[in-house]
Amino acid sequence: MSIEAPQGLLLHDLLTKEGWGVDEPWTPLFRDLAEVVEDPGAWIKAIGLEQAQDFADVLRSAFNTTRPTREYRHEMSAGPFYADARCLGAYDDQGNPAAVVTVWSAGPGKPGLVEPMGVHADNRGRGYGRAITVAGAAALREMGLSSVRVCTPSSNVGGVATYKAAGFAARQEIADRIRKV
Repeated sequence: MSIEAPQGLLLHDLLTKEGWGVDEPWTPLFRDLAEVVEDPGAWIKAIGLEQAQDFADVLRSAFNTTRPTREYRHEMSAGPFYADARCLGAYDDQGNPAAVVTVWSAGPGKPGLVEPMGVHADNRGRGYGRAITVAGAAALREMGLSSVRVCTPSSNVGGVATYKAAGFAARQEIADRIRKV
């Protein structure tokens, strides 16, 4: 069981007394979208349902997992919040998908989210993570959003560095409260 609660609440003292622990720290990152977003420096295109397998392949490689599958991309797009979301891909010189991101909108003038973002293992260290994240920020700005946010485990040093390279500023680490049931 876990609870996400802002720092500084008396709730944390109560949870500690009740035996709740602290989970791994996460780094929240933020980018203001008031200014024009720079060119990502890579070939970017929308990823539709016909590229669902490419999307899934990149995320599986990025996170070294057997999930998600192409069905995940289909299910995600059928969800109630996807109407204002987009999936984007960064492609290498041979036209292969190198990185993907999904951007989520809370509506014009509000913040957006980039999640999930992943770079295929064969393309790490080549700037595709930065490029797809910048492209995601640009897409959200085009949709009229005020800013973009993301959280990643602080232990994901490469992920934090990628978001910073894409113009995001790190905020104070946060951690969920956890309790084994």
